[in-house]
Amino acid sequence: MKVAGFTFIRNAVQNDYSIVEAITSILPICDEFVVAHGNSTDTTLDLIKSINSPKIRIIQTVWDDTVREGGKTFALETDKAFHAISPDMDWAFYIQGDECVHEKYLDTIKKEMEICLNDDQVQGLLFNYTHFYGSYDYYAHSRRWYRREIRVIRNLPGMQSYKDAQGFRYKGEKLKVKHIDASIYHYGWVKPPSGLKTKVKNTGRFYNSDDEWIDKTYNENYQFDYGNAERLLNFKDTHPKVFQDRVSRSNWKFSFDPTKLSSNLNFRRKFLAKIEDLTGMRLFEYKNYIIVKRS
Repeated sequence: MKVAGFTFIRNAVQNDYSIVEAITSILPICDEFVVAHGNSTDTTLDLIKSINSPKIRIIQTVWDDTVREGGKTFALETDKAFHAISPDMDWAFYIQGDECVHEKYLDTIKKEMEICLNDDQVQGLLFNYTHFYGSYDYYAHSRRWYRREIRVIRNLPGMQSYKDAQGFRYKGEKLKVKHIDASIYHYGWVKPPSGLKTKVKNTGRFYNSDDEWIDKTYNENYQFDYGNAERLLNFKDTHPKVFQDRVSRSNWKFSFDPTKLSSNLNFRRKFLAKIEDLTGMRLFEYKNYIIVKRS
């Protein structure tokens, strides 16, 4: 069994993406790793090279900055990385520049790939998600946040990144996936307030073509609204080893009171959240996949 990792990145230094941690967190179970490096204006390329692993292969890409709707650019860049994977790879492990995998899950992930290798009914593996928010001590958990997504796919022609690169489709159809007991840690919303302002402004340009509106909305007086999380829970586990240094260097105070969030939910949201808490089921959940039952 051969496994390729793949990702895309541009201006990781400017936007404070934890791309090195993302790559190195899954590198141990990958035979090769393809990085699609966009036309950065900072030192991102040197940052990737500093990982200094013979497994890593960097391809240079140029982002189409005219594609300004729905985050489609991210899917286009993801596909460039995927198409550069060696044809003899069986599985492709996708990770984004603000994600990370805890080392405790690596054996499980590798084992699940081995189990499903010859099972044609399984086209990908579905992961749980932990979305950290505002601080390394809290994670967001509500219907506003996707709780599962595909991150391992078969290396087949016809696989394609979907919408804004959140998931994948195979020949235009939802993938048949096995839900595994492993999580992706998403750190994209753990930044000081100034960093979150930069994030929403720069990322917003790939979802909205109105530069005037973006500049006016995210002006010097803009204050990031932590209330968008909807519901925050205290994180009581450990962060991945590759992320420990970044956690220890965090120097901003997250003074937001998460207990105030639930009071802002309407009755329907509170009712559905209660059902999920009691049963583990998220009713009416959007699913960009079809879960197949496998041992």
